[in-house]
Amino acid sequence: MTGAKVSGGVYVTTEQLVALEARARDLSFVQKARSHQQLAGRMQSSLRGRGLIFEELREYLPGDDIRSIDWRVTARTSRPVVRVYGEEKERPAILVVDQRINMFFGSRRSMKSVTAAEAAVLCAWRILGSGDRVGGFVFGDAGTDEVKPHRSRNAVIALANRIAEKNAQLSATYAVTPSPAALDDALHKVASIAHHDHLVIVVSDFDGYGETTRNLLLRLSGRNDVICLLVYDPFLLELPTSGEIVVSGGTLQAELALGRSSVRGSVDAFARNRGRDLRAWQKDLGLPMLPVSAAEETAPQLRRLLEQSAWRQRRH
Repeated sequence: MTGAKVSGGVYVTTEQLVALEARARDLSFVQKARSHQQLAGRMQSSLRGRGLIFEELREYLPGDDIRSIDWRVTARTSRPVVRVYGEEKERPAILVVDQRINMFFGSRRSMKSVTAAEAAVLCAWRILGSGDRVGGFVFGDAGTDEVKPHRSRNAVIALANRIAEKNAQLSATYAVTPSPAALDDALHKVASIAHHDHLVIVVSDFDGYGETTRNLLLRLSGRNDVICLLVYDPFLLELPTSGEIVVSGGTLQAELALGRSSVRGSVDAFARNRGRDLRAWQKDLGLPMLPVSAAEETAPQLRRLLEQSAWRQRRH
C-alpha cells in the first residue's frame, strides 16, 4: 500500500481511501421518479439498473404476455412460442479516474487529484455494497493502470492502491510531459470492454476534452449508463482583484497579473466557457455532468448531487 507522501489535502493514501467505506453507505446511483404509466408501479428508475437476459423458449401458456411471443419460431413450428427472460444478477461498474498533473491544483480544502480519488473510491464502495462487480482505469500522464471488475473488497482496495500510487507521483517538480489525450485513451479502453449494461463513472476535470471525448462518451452511453463527475476548483471562478499567480502546465510556467482587468477577464471567460461547454453535454448526450468542488468535503457533495434530479429527464 502507498503511504510515503502524507499531507492533508495534497496527497491521499490507500489507507485513507479504504477508510471511506462507511461514508459511502448512504449514497445511491438509482434515482427514482414518479411513473405516469397506468400499468407500471409507482416509481420508475432513471438509470437502467439490472437488465434481462434470455433463458429459454417454451410453448405459449394462457396468461403469457403476447409481446413475449417469438414470431419467427412460432411460424417455423406452427405453434405459439414465447421467449423467457430472467433478471440479470449484476451490473459491472467501471471507474475512470484522472490523476494527471492538471489535477494537481487546489486553492482551499484539497487538490483536485485528492477530491477525484475520494469521489471514485466512495463510488466504488457503494457499488460493491449493492452487490455489483467494480473495477476501473486510473490514468496519469505516463500511462493507465487497470483493475478488472470483481465483486470483492480486494478489488476496491486494489483500485484505491492504484489511485494512491498515481497520486503520489504528482508534484510541483513533475518531470513527465503532460498528456491531454490521456482522457480519450482511457475512454477508448473502457469502450473496448463496456459493450452493454455497465455503469461507467468518469471522475476528471476533463482537461483535453474535445470532439473525440464527446463521441466516445456518446458511444458508451448508447448501451451503458454513464455518469461524469466534473472535479473543479472554484479559484478560477472567484479570482482575486490583485496580486500575481504563477501557473504551470507541467513544463512551462507563466505569471498572471490578476490586478489587470484584462487578465482577470480572459481567465474568467476561459473558465466559464469551458464549464458551459461541458455542462451542455448533459443536454446533448443525456449524460449527468455533476460538478464536484475540491474546496468542499467530497462525501456530502456526492450525496447531495446524487439525490438531485440532474439526470431524471433521461429515457431508455
